[in-house]
Amino acid sequence: MDEVIVGHTADLDPEELAEAHRLLEDVFGEELKDTDWSHALGGMHALVWERAELVGHASVVTRRLMHRGRVYRTGYVEAVAVDPAYQGRGFAAAMMDELERIVRGAYELGALGATEMAMGFYAARGWQLWRGPTSAISPDGVMPTPWEDGSIYVFPVTSALDLDGELTCDWREGDVW
Repeated sequence: MDEVIVGHTADLDPEELAEAHRLLEDVFGEELKDTDWSHALGGMHALVWERAELVGHASVVTRRLMHRGRVYRTGYVEAVAVDPAYQGRGFAAAMMDELERIVRGAYELGALGATEMAMGFYAARGWQLWRGPTSAISPDGVMPTPWEDGSIYVFPVTSALDLDGELTCDWREGDVW
């Protein structure tokens, strides 16, 4: 690994952002929607370079999650991807080291939605599976999101949480989690 670059969306070169978007399209294919890319913008990015080639991307953005009547300033991890040819070489761990440092320093809580394949990776890093029901604050009120149950992980920083309670996210277009 040549280096991990950490920077805010506003500080990254448009070509770097375009390369990151292409990497996500290559890794996730048709599953990646325009809103998924949009969700990854506006926060801090970790980019992994290998011989001048972008091989990994992850970002953390600010969101508000609600639990037991309290709103938490949350660092929400988005768009974690490593080129398949470079997987298994510690690149995802290097990016998460940087994002977890940001979460610990700037947020009360970290959270993410994990694919089944990545669940063991996050659990091994200390992320905790949210066991309770999930929901979203929609324009029509609180809407249950049972299709997300069992795939949300949290990284408590300043507070103990009841992992069996309800966790509610703020609204956004596309996948709310």
